[in-house]
Order: sequence, then structure tokens, then C-alpha cells
Amino acid sequence: MAQVTPFPALRFTEKAGLPEQLTCPPYDIISEQQRRNYLEENPNNIIRLELPQGENCYQQAADTLKDWLNTGILKQDEIDSFYIYQESFQIDGVPYQLKGVIGRVTLEEFEKGIILPHEETLSKAKEDRFNLMKATGCNFSQVYSLYHDEEGEITHLLNQASQGEPLVSFTATYEVTHSLWKCDDPQLIQQISRLFADKKLYIADGHHRYETALNYRNWLHEQGIGLEQDHPANKIMMMLVNMENPGLVVLPTHRIVRGLTKFSIDQIVNKAKENFEIAWFAEKEKAEHQMREEYVKYRTTFLLYHNHRYTLFTLKNPAIMDQVFPEKSKTYRNLDVAVLHSLILEKILGIDKENMAQQINLTYTRSKREAIQAVDSGEANCCVLLNPTRVEEIRDVATAGEKMPQKSTYFYPKLITGLVMNKIL
Repeated sequence: MAQVTPFPALRFTEKAGLPEQLTCPPYDIISEQQRRNYLEENPNNIIRLELPQGENCYQQAADTLKDWLNTGILKQDEIDSFYIYQESFQIDGVPYQLKGVIGRVTLEEFEKGIILPHEETLSKAKEDRFNLMKATGCNFSQVYSLYHDEEGEITHLLNQASQGEPLVSFTATYEVTHSLWKCDDPQLIQQISRLFADKKLYIADGHHRYETALNYRNWLHEQGIGLEQDHPANKIMMMLVNMENPGLVVLPTHRIVRGLTKFSIDQIVNKAKENFEIAWFAEKEKAEHQMREEYVKYRTTFLLYHNHRYTLFTLKNPAIMDQVFPEKSKTYRNLDVAVLHSLILEKILGIDKENMAQQINLTYTRSKREAIQAVDSGEANCCVLLNPTRVEEIRDVATAGEKMPQKSTYFYPKLITGLVMNKIL
């Protein structure tokens, strides 16, 4: 099963500056203005490596990495270690803590059933990450994966390894406190690696990075590099979190529909009545309350917002999805996003899978406010607000060898980039 091993991470030194000025959220949620702000605060911010800009951006990242290593901005740890990473945060005033372990994981093709994806990916993002890896030979951010540990054995070891003061602890974006411990105790390392040996890993976030690492490994092998089993090119840096962790939070990703020349909410409702119960609300709070009520009952439901009115669509009979996706698992057929995409977006609005992949008439956001404002401003035809995908749905779809539609999940908070890096070449 999964091969999880320690590694000597690249880390910023004190010479680089304060940790909160050196790290950033994942590159794919950072705007150009935010990027400039990070660099104005500290030119050593990891964003220079993770999201380089310019005509020769990948080579610039490689040159910057080399310079930082030569000047002591970055230094590689001398001992192979596991890194215990914790995020402390609040949602609606309720405190949460999420703790996991960062290590190297041996790359496996998905068909082996050891490391499992749950979501479709976009080719453009994979090309960008591949070019960056070719130029730098480094992972600057980790793939986020889940595993089963119902007895809490690994959790117990991670708590044991993080009893003392952390190497780093600071509060950053969205008032999330990030803390990092290093575990270089040989006995603890051996125990942690052994317990992972019978685990499957489910990719929560970072599908593009994982697939890119596979491509990069194969590219190196073609050149005769990394053929030995223990070579870092055969592995990828991962943050591993127990599925049973009470701090594991999945938020929904909402849909914004824009650019449709022939859009009629009445036509949508008339066509949808065959398969959906329809209810209208003028107040957002009442509409969301009803959507949550249906969620608790495990009913497929979502809210469409248009012209200052909320329309709740609730699937009448889940058996209809047996006809739409006869080849898919029951869990996949019951996904809110699968029902929305197939019965509303494709069948009624004519937004096919290629259109969704290219984000021509469909874009995505975590923010309800952003989605609603896009409609109110006239930039969008409508938006669809969703309930979160359940963790067990992610597990079951991945176990069945299937992939959810893209942007089906949003794990919160995002892992911060720049605490540890994985040098491959």
C-alpha cells in the first residue's frame, strides 16, 4: 500500500524574514494584486518560486531558487524528518484544529488503487506545473491527502511528536494559525511509516500537482534519471490527514452561469419540474435554511439565484440518475454536483462538459457573496448555491475508481505554501 517516508525539507532561514511574510495561500487562488502585495511585504516570499511571472518565468524561478540556496535564504535540513503541521481556525465562532503529517509519498499510478483521485483536472494547470517542476526540480507546495485511521494510532503518534514548542507558529490569512513541528526521532518515524503501509490515500486537494509529479517522474526516467527506487523523483511531498479528524472541513464551491444569450428562469423551472420539487424564497436565510434541512435528510438539493429570488430545486426521485449514469456508483449518482451538471446545466442550459472544463459559461467560487453579486451586477445570468460534499462521498467515489466533476469540493482552510519544500534534483 502507501509508502510514506521522511525527507530533509528545504525551509526558510531566519535570514529570509518572518514566516508570515514568507508564506502564502495556494497559487491558484491568488490574484495578481495579492501577488504584488506579498512581494512588497517581503521579496523573499515563496510566491516568487510558486507563481513566477514574466516571459521566462520558469527559468526565473529556477534562478531565484539557486540564489536563495547560495545566499542562505533557504537551507535544507540535514536529517530526514516528518513534519507535523497544524491549522487552528474558526468557522462561525466555532474553533477547529486540523493536524496532519507532511512526508514523501511514493508515486503510484491511479489504477493501482493505492493513491486515489476524486476530481477531474484541467490540462492547462498541469502544463504550467510541469514546466515549473522541469525548471526547478522542486515541490514548493504539498498535495493534500486523506487516509483512514479509525483507531487513531497515527493520530496518537503525531500528537506525541508535536508535544513541544513548534518550530514555527503564526497567524495569517482568514485568521488561521499555522504551526509546524519537526519529527526526526527514528523510532517514531519507523512507527509512522509502518502504520501507513496498509493505508490507501485519497487526494483531497492537489490533483494537478500529483498528476504533474507522475509526468515529471516519467520524463526523468526517459532520460535515465531517478531510476533507482529511493530517488526523490519517484516521490511527492504530501500532507496526510486522518478522515476521522474532527477539524476536517469541506465547504461547497458555488457555480456562476454567465454569457448565455437565451436565459429564462421560467423555462428552466418548467423543464425541471419533471424531476424536481420547486420552491421559491425571497429571503436568503430562509432559502438556505431549507436547503440545509434537505441536506440533513440526504436529499439532493441546490439553490438557483436570479432576479433577487432564490429557487430551491430538490430531486424527486434519485432513481432518475440510474438512467443518466448507469455506469456510475450509487454515491456518484447521488452527488448534488452530478445532478446539477447533468439535469440542469447540460440538459436544460446546454452547457456541456467541454464548456464547463473551459469555463466558457460556467465559473466557480467559494464565496456566496461573490456569486450573488455577479448576478446582481448583471455580469452573470444566475448562480447556483450548493451544500458541501461529504467526506464519505469523496472516499466512496474515489474507491469506486471514479472522479467527481471538477470543483466539487473545497477543503478549508487551504494548506499554506512555503513552510516546507521538497528538493527533487
